[in-house]
Amino acid sequence: MSTGTPATLALEAAGVPFTAHTYDHDPRATSFGLEASEKLGIAAERVFKTLMVDVDGELVVAVVPVSGRLDLKEVARAVGGKRATMADPAVAQRRTGYVLGGISPLGQKLRHRTVLDSSAILQETVLVSGGRRGFDVELAPDALLGVCGGDYADIATAV
Repeated sequence: MSTGTPATLALEAAGVPFTAHTYDHDPRATSFGLEASEKLGIAAERVFKTLMVDVDGELVVAVVPVSGRLDLKEVARAVGGKRATMADPAVAQRRTGYVLGGISPLGQKLRHRTVLDSSAILQETVLVSGGRRGFDVELAPDALLGVCGGDYADIATAV
């Protein structure tokens, strides 16, 4: 399986070291992040999902551990907004260039403000989608934010 995705190309262009992880995606899976955690044998606290959120009309990337849930009020607060809702899936796919279950915070078609849950600071490395289902990249959380131009904030709650 080739790993040349916009996400890996962005990491390579930035000179950021990463480790590619592939697994056989089950098309019946509905929780892509938990599937990655289970199939790769990596704790769910280290595997992060990428969610597109509409904050007062602006699309924002929210990256939270698959072991948690996005707090919409907190992500709105983190970017100085008032109200956040989940973005329409078709809009998220069109604006990022990725399919659902494979949306990466890296290498998106259009640049969006990005917020990474502050729990990532506790991890030496985290995993995020590498740009397609069944493919994750592992890298340092600070490196992830460096490439995305994002910030840390407390945007996740425990499930």
